[in-house]
Amino acid sequence: QVQLVESGGGLVQPGGSLRLSCAASGFTFSRYAINWYRQAVGKERELVAAITSLRRSTNYADSVKGRFTISVDNGENAVVLQMNTLQPEDTAVYYCNAKSGYYGTNYWGKGTLVTVSS
Repeated sequence: QVQLVESGGGLVQPGGSLRLSCAASGFTFSRYAINWYRQAVGKERELVAAITSLRRSTNYADSVKGRFTISVDNGENAVVLQMNTLQPEDTAVYYCNAKSGYYGTNYWGKGTLVTVSS
């Protein structure tokens, strides 16, 4: 059974940090690109950070470059999104996504809410 379970969301003050984790199971983890998306109220879902299959490279949205870091814990089949210097505009539900062109499959987690507010 495929599962992507996000954790680590919560309320943080502007300038603070949060560490999101996405625990993956039920599929060949290394064969999938792992992406973090977010969706704020009234806005479309947007790609925030990505790490390619076989972990060759990472990519970030311009709005989070230099503040967010995506990394993989292969021993735990987990992907971490370290978010620093958070701003109110980072408030959103953050979703973990696993996508494979090789297998032609695409999986989503249920999301975790991040609220940046004083």
